[in-house]
Amino acid sequence: MRRIKKLATAVVALSLVAAACGGDDDASEPAADEPAASEPAADEPAADEPAADEPAADEPAADEPAADGEAVTIRWRTRPDNDAEAAVYASISDTIDAANGDNVTLEYEPGTTDGGNYQDQLVTEIANGTAPDVFWIPGTDIARFQSADLLYDLGPLAAADGFDVGEFYPEPMVHLTFDPAAGAPGDKLWGLPRDVSTFALYLNNDLIAEAGADDPRALAAAGEWDWAAFADVATKVAALGGENKGFAMDAWWGPYGYFINSAGGSFFNEAGTECAIDTPEAIAGLTQMRAVYDGGIAVPYGEGGEAPWKAGTVGMYMNGRWATPGARADAAFNWDVVQLPTGPGGTQGNWLFWGAYVVNANTDNPQQAWELVKALTAADSQAAVSAAGANIPSRRSQDAIDAFLGFTPPENNQAFIDGLADSPTAEGPLWTGSRPEFDSVTGAAIGAVINGERTIEDFAAKICSEAAVAFEG
Repeated sequence: MRRIKKLATAVVALSLVAAACGGDDDASEPAADEPAASEPAADEPAADEPAADEPAADEPAADEPAADGEAVTIRWRTRPDNDAEAAVYASISDTIDAANGDNVTLEYEPGTTDGGNYQDQLVTEIANGTAPDVFWIPGTDIARFQSADLLYDLGPLAAADGFDVGEFYPEPMVHLTFDPAAGAPGDKLWGLPRDVSTFALYLNNDLIAEAGADDPRALAAAGEWDWAAFADVATKVAALGGENKGFAMDAWWGPYGYFINSAGGSFFNEAGTECAIDTPEAIAGLTQMRAVYDGGIAVPYGEGGEAPWKAGTVGMYMNGRWATPGARADAAFNWDVVQLPTGPGGTQGNWLFWGAYVVNANTDNPQQAWELVKALTAADSQAAVSAAGANIPSRRSQDAIDAFLGFTPPENNQAFIDGLADSPTAEGPLWTGSRPEFDSVTGAAIGAVINGERTIEDFAAKICSEAAVAFEG
């Protein structure tokens, strides 16, 4: 159900940066190339004599932005992971609403949780003129939307405000300030990051203890949490029999990318211009992942992991911080999180996930949309997201981290911070190709390998040729 909220236009509760506007001196003296308020330009009709093809003063054109002081409606959308996370963003709208006036009304729309369809629907709606003014998209889709001229460049508005993008983690801002014409970050601003996250393993401590397995948190603290230790815990939990499995993950690029990253591999070359998922390191990671599923210790690939973990039949479930609200709401057992196991590449192989609030290129009210983006990424709004469990603030400060560590459960929030500190691979688009197309080709091929429909050898020999289509044109 849609919720109608009102955007706070004052600084008050959310410490918003004020909208760009002239000072007192500007108000009393029009610019040299603009007519004074009391003197219409020679080629324009007087205020009480509208031109034949223009609306009267009290009838603004439908496709024009509202005049100063006139009430407007701004629609905005997120893609929540579940109902519990959707409620987090609804509550943020409530908080903004509590501090505002009546000049701007927000219409909040929780989008579908189906990842690909969410983005595709936005593209279609923008083409049809029915898309929201502000919406969240994953970091991987920034280039896709920008190259299709679907995003409003907020750079000039941010510059007028003196807005400091350096307050956010630099990895997302590389892409959000990227100037395709220059091939490098510049003075563009395609949006602001809503939050960041890393992966962790969500633990069913009761099931692990019942199986007589070592506590993964103790193993991690002792520096002994690696692939071998992970396999031992998962095997012992699965040996309980029945519906019990040691491990579960969802079938998308993040989880299978962990195995590839952790082995020292990567999806792309360092420049992000070519496929590298066929290197010996990447294939080693895929081989390890295949062994987990072949061993019968995991929920079958493609069936999803969250539901069985919440049901209490999975020992370890890989997901990001965004799964925490659902765990708090539904996990009726003793649970916590632990960092990902270290692989042969020497790191966890974790990701720095992020997504951004961006503005529809066709919005009629870019200034109000920019104010909303700032409000949704303000420190207080991000604290609300973190407190509710959904993610980690994208504003980098020790105060933000310290506050995040106290937002429990889970008790071991340090696992997520350790992931951020362990050289995670930043989620990002392909500025010289199509990231969604690459993910589509490689994801289907990896699914075929894990399900026994394709050999690893065939995958290694052909996958980058098959994925080359993502770098063409």
